[in-house]
Amino acid sequence: MSIFHSLVKKEALYVVRDTRTMIITLLMPLMLLLLFGFAISTEVNDIRVVATVDMHTDETRDILQRLSVNEYFDFRGLVSPAEVETLLRTGKIDAALMLRSAEGQTESQLIVDASNTTTAQAVTAYIQGVVGGTPNFSPVLTHTLYNPQMKSAYNFVPGIMGMIFILICAIMTSVSIVREKESGTMDLLLVSPAKPYTIILGKLVPYFLLSCVILAIMLLISYTVLGLPLSGSVFSVIFVSMVYIVLSLSIGLLVSTIATSQITALIASAVVLMIPVIMLSGMIFPIDNMPLPLQYVSGIVPARWYTEAMRKLMIEQLGLRYVMHELIVLSLMTISLLVLAVTIFIRQRK
Repeated sequence: MSIFHSLVKKEALYVVRDTRTMIITLLMPLMLLLLFGFAISTEVNDIRVVATVDMHTDETRDILQRLSVNEYFDFRGLVSPAEVETLLRTGKIDAALMLRSAEGQTESQLIVDASNTTTAQAVTAYIQGVVGGTPNFSPVLTHTLYNPQMKSAYNFVPGIMGMIFILICAIMTSVSIVREKESGTMDLLLVSPAKPYTIILGKLVPYFLLSCVILAIMLLISYTVLGLPLSGSVFSVIFVSMVYIVLSLSIGLLVSTIATSQITALIASAVVLMIPVIMLSGMIFPIDNMPLPLQYVSGIVPARWYTEAMRKLMIEQLGLRYVMHELIVLSLMTISLLVLAVTIFIRQRK
């Protein structure tokens, strides 16, 4: 058996025997995907709404009928105008639609509880859509592409995949190498016949294979439990993800050259990397809405390019040629970080 195979086997045995790390590594992606896919949702359902009508007409009856059968609304019936403020103040309703008839036209006024701005905006849009469909309004024809049901999981899955890989891969790799440095076995490896490149690859390969297992689990959950559309682009998703996994492992290797203890490596990998990934990758906050300086800063966050690529491949169902820009950026980042980390690692051990 060659030195490289021995190093890979040694690291793989350590990973497999560390039961707690294996459980956390395999369960964390599952928990995060399900959490963001189901528990954390931007969709607004069961909107509690009442209506006031001064005079019933065919139009008002049509509006009330559509409110009562719409699955997004919990229609609480008709109330008097005097009751609206009390119901809103006590939190018993989210909105009130006031309908008045004047000169043969139906006028509407919407009163919304805007203490939660996200909910208020969604409620306003929903009710305007119901009211706008009456005969005296010009209908707006809308065709929603890629995500017709407006499921929030479609938005979160690519971002959460980017966060999981860059955190888990970086943490596992950095802590593993720093652990060898702390115990002194790294010095023994470096004075052995094994070359530094062989040692580094022997440390990275087991974590790359474990990351591929995590990728398979995440894709299985995304396409089955969360209902993301499955198409031929799944092979492109796997290819781009593998490039991103190597990039994440390179970040962990770079952190290990700087950190002197496992705690330092853990903090640098988990805390320092998590904030930019969450805030500047576009996972939650649209990059186009950020100030221009932050948009430039987000360009150095690898998760931004991976998230954009995954949305095109997984949500828009585009082919690999449509994400060549993102793939080139990720590839250049991977090569640069890997060369830098290996160079520093070798220099520190001379």
